[in-house]
Formats: sequence, C-alpha cells, structure tokens
Amino acid sequence: MDRSAPTAKLVTVPDPTTLPELPTWRRPTDPVGAFVDGPDTLVEGAPDGPLAGRTLAVKDVIDVAGRVTGAGNPVIAAQRPPAGRTAPVVQRLVDAGATVIGRTVTDELAYSVSGTNVHLGTPVNPAYPGHEPGGSSAGSAAAVAARLADLALGTDTGGSIRVPASYCRLCGWRPTHGLIPVDGLTPLSPSFDTVGLFTTGDDPELLGLAADVLAAGLPPAGEVRGIRIATDLVGLVAADDAADVVATAERLAAALGVPVDRRPVLDRDPADALAAFRTLQSAEAWRCHGSVVTTGALWPEGDPGDPRPTGPWRNALGLGPGIASRFEAAAKVTPDDEARAARQREAVRDDVLRASADGWLVAQPAAAGPPIALDTGPEDKLRSRLATLTINAPAGLARVPVVVVPTRPPGRPPLGLALVGAPGTDATLLATAAIPAARL
Repeated sequence: MDRSAPTAKLVTVPDPTTLPELPTWRRPTDPVGAFVDGPDTLVEGAPDGPLAGRTLAVKDVIDVAGRVTGAGNPVIAAQRPPAGRTAPVVQRLVDAGATVIGRTVTDELAYSVSGTNVHLGTPVNPAYPGHEPGGSSAGSAAAVAARLADLALGTDTGGSIRVPASYCRLCGWRPTHGLIPVDGLTPLSPSFDTVGLFTTGDDPELLGLAADVLAAGLPPAGEVRGIRIATDLVGLVAADDAADVVATAERLAAALGVPVDRRPVLDRDPADALAAFRTLQSAEAWRCHGSVVTTGALWPEGDPGDPRPTGPWRNALGLGPGIASRFEAAAKVTPDDEARAARQREAVRDDVLRASADGWLVAQPAAAGPPIALDTGPEDKLRSRLATLTINAPAGLARVPVVVVPTRPPGRPPLGLALVGAPGTDATLLATAAIPAARL
C-alpha cells in the first residue's frame, strides 16, 4: 500500500459547536450523551447463541458496515465514507446473538483517558454525575452504566477500558495484546492497542461469556496461587482509596483460599515506566496520524498508518487542547528517544512477568482515584491524568491482560480494582472476577 503523505489541501477547521450533518454520525441526543449513532437497532443479532437477546454498543473507532467511523472528530467523519465491512470483533458478537444498538462517543483518535470531547460533549457518568466518565471509551462505559446497553466494545491503549470501568463502577476487560483482532479499528498506538469489553459491575459472568466469544475461545482458566498487592502502585493513591483496593483484593484471595503477598511489582521507579509508555505511544501515534492532524487530509486509501510528516505542526483537525498538545509533543519524539524507551519497555515487561508468574495475580488500582469533577482546573486534571497513566503503564508495556471490578457500592465515589495476569491468563482473570466475592 502507498504510504506517501496525502496531498489534499488543508481542511478548514470546524467550529466545535458545528458538526457535519451525517445520518450515521452526529452530536448525541440520548439521555447520557453516549451515542453518535443510535440508540437504535443498527445490526440485528443472530436469533440464537450465547449472547442472544443482549444489546451491544460499539466505540466510534471500530467499523460497522454502512456507518461512518469518525474517531470522535468531525473533520474525519465528514471525509470518511461509510465502512465497507464490519470489524471482526463486532461480527463475532453479532453472530453470537448480540444486537448492535449504537456507536459511542470517544475522545478524539482515542488519545485521552478523560472522556471529554470538545465537539460531541462529555458523556454523563451515571455512577457519579458531575464527574468525568473516563476515556477514551467514554460513551461505551456511559451506555453500559446507564443500562442502555448490556455490554459495550471499547479499546484500551493506555487505560481506555480500565479507567472508564473504574470511574463508572463497571467490570472491564483489557485482553492480552494480540489476542483479539484489530482489523477495522482506527489505531492509536499499535503495539499497545487492544479491543475489550464493559459490562455492569453486577454482571461479571456476561463479561467472561462475551470475552470468550470475542476471542473465538479463550484458553482454559488456570489455578490462582495467590494475589500479589503491588505496593508501589497502590502507594500512588490516597490512603482511603488504597484501603478499598486492598480490601477487595484480600476478599478475593480469601474466597479463593490463596495467600496475599505484598511487594513492589517494579524494580524501578514507576515514573520510568510512565516515561517509556508516553514516548512509545507518542511515536506510534505520530506515525499513525501525524499527516492527518497537520493537514486534515485523510489517510491514503482511507487506511491509517501515514509516515512521519515533514511539514510544520498544525492543528488541522480542530482537536481539543489536551489532545492537540499531545500530538504537538509527539511530533518532537526522536528515533533515539524511541529506542531508549523500547529498552525500558523490555525491563518493565520483565518485572511484570516475574510478578505475575506461576499463577499469581497482581492487584492494583485501576485509576489514581475516583473520577475528577468536570470543572477541575487544567493543572489538577493533568496531575490526575499522569498519575492514572503511571499506574496503568506497566501492564500496557508488558502487553498483559487486566480485568477491573468495582471496589465500592453506589453512594460512594467509584474506584476499581485491577487484576493483572501473565499473558494468556485472560480466562483466569475473568473467572476470578466472576466469583461471588467480587460482588459488592
């Protein structure tokens, strides 16, 4: 495929209050602001199968045939034709009986963990109104939390399933990297990108059932030998938040009849893992989208994966300020920066694999605390974002699976426990999340 940079003229940046009039992509009108397309029956599920009668929401970076995939941005949505085929991850769930009822709001190009979109608005967090829903799979999480959909597809690069699950009191699954096909996905950072699922916090069995469908059969669950509390990552959150994460982990260990161990998961400062993650994600995001964000012209042949553009930085997509600043910084990452980060990645991966070896599950927070208020100032918002990315970076660098379960009942600010396993232990994590002790 020709990967040469597009030569189309620069696209006029839209007013954020004005969206293109597209029949399958628009500003949400549903009660929680979750859907850019729907809620309505978009694709009828098979009449029988393990997911028959279940409803499914799909993040707006995953293709559904006949619908525009806008990746959260009106310039992209206005130029992209409707998808020619449905992504395999959607088709597998539909073939198993799930009915697609809509496609959901994402942060632009999935490059955020907040869930705030300057063009489409911020979906309501049904578990904690007035606070961020978490992103970039914000609409998918909001749709499930509001019980508008039984399950939802999201993506997770740096925490985009883990964080919304934590913020919206949901169960969430980030699979082992490479386990689930990413065909029909608008990428962000391919060496981190995964496609996973949300269900309500009181329905973890559905999460396991849908995950098995999505993986076309998960490897069998193994024995859990113990739960290892990552003291270095737990120590990054406030004392009351840490206490609830630890208490949930201990409750699960008691129900399983296995020991609890407390030790750091990393043999280095967690900030080093964050730095490696941000450098690698930035370099890959720029390779995927640098030409698009600086010219506004779509990918050659409609396929993401442009080379590094040679022109000056320009926000031709009208990206929101946080995401624009990330792309501007990404443009400055050098090959030497990326090489150093790649070496750090392998060191962090070794740490995580040691901590999760021989049937041990690692327990840590899924976010740096409860959702932050929508009116939080930019400096505090940045601190929260970086702390949350620090907590989630090791699992992403190690390409390992994670399942999130709530730690607090309604009436208290939401916070999730993340259970991290070795590569390929997805079924073990999902089975652990489904035992009665995982319920609030």
